[in-house]
Amino acid sequence: MTEQTAAVAHFAGRLAFETDVSDVAAEIGAGTTGWVLIDSRSQESWDQGHVPAAVHLPTREIAARAADVVPAGVRVVTYCWGPGCNGATRAALEFAKLGYSVKEMIGGFEYWAREGLPVETAAGIERRESDPLTAPRGIACAC
Repeated sequence: MTEQTAAVAHFAGRLAFETDVSDVAAEIGAGTTGWVLIDSRSQESWDQGHVPAAVHLPTREIAARAADVVPAGVRVVTYCWGPGCNGATRAALEFAKLGYSVKEMIGGFEYWAREGLPVETAAGIERRESDPLTAPRGIACAC
């Protein structure tokens, strides 16, 4: 295998199993159906703030509760805190073991909030100011 062939396989593989906060926000905004967004963090973390469209299912409960929470044949996207946490990877692995089609939302809740996307708490839904290092005003990465 050449280096180029290996690189193509590597990056295609990543894209097959990863998505990012912008893509998830776009799917939510478009009303795309046939998938569910899973927040795999603890109850305390969920209460602190979460993606409004998400379903709360901590990783340790996936094996026991996935079938009750996520219909068979539905694609799953998992997220946890952020890039410094592999909780979404662990959650995605649990769903994969159960036969679900699954992707991990890279950046996690940290980048969701940092990009100024809606955050839900017990007080309601709010939009925090975006971090100019992750989402400069008026500039889109257009990737």
